[in-house]
Amino acid sequence: MNRRFLFVLGSARADGNTELLARTAAEQLPGDVEQQWISLAEHPLPDFVDQRRDSDHVRPPADTNTGLLLEATLAATDIVIASPLYWYSVSGLTKRYLDYWSGWLRTPGIDFKATLAGRTLWGIAALADREPSVADPLVDTLNNSAAYLGMRFGGVLLGNGSARGDVLKDTEALTRAKTFFTRAAPLARFPYQNR
Repeated sequence: MNRRFLFVLGSARADGNTELLARTAAEQLPGDVEQQWISLAEHPLPDFVDQRRDSDHVRPPADTNTGLLLEATLAATDIVIASPLYWYSVSGLTKRYLDYWSGWLRTPGIDFKATLAGRTLWGIAALADREPSVADPLVDTLNNSAAYLGMRFGGVLLGNGSARGDVLKDTEALTRAKTFFTRAAPLARFPYQNR
């Protein structure tokens, strides 16, 4: 299967620091790697309704935002969550997208978990703090989501920026972006499995 990257932009504003860092990293991908970019702000998902105990899970129509995101997620070999650090974790838009994953796990005919198993989840985030450990909850959210689905986890590329375009001054992040997608991604593991 040829690699196909899905970039899920979780910022409430276009061309923010997280998106700029993601585009810098994506520029390094070979030309034959397909890229699809979806802004969650431009393709908002309705509130997620947990129907875990219900039996009426249906595949969303492809011509809806939910259907678009489902089809793009299923088609991707690599999913890149590009979410700014909001209150120490992913943005609300991103969290809603991840909530939909639990519904797609129960949708007949998709086999969501088996489809995503072995594929790679990556993260890219801009934060307004010089201490990268404040992003640990974001990293854990993505790592644990990947581990649950049997995915590989490529890690999270962090950059510093508050005002628009600040991340382009973070030379360390820009240097890491040049090789971010070239690293081999191990299978994700829950942190307690490493003990």
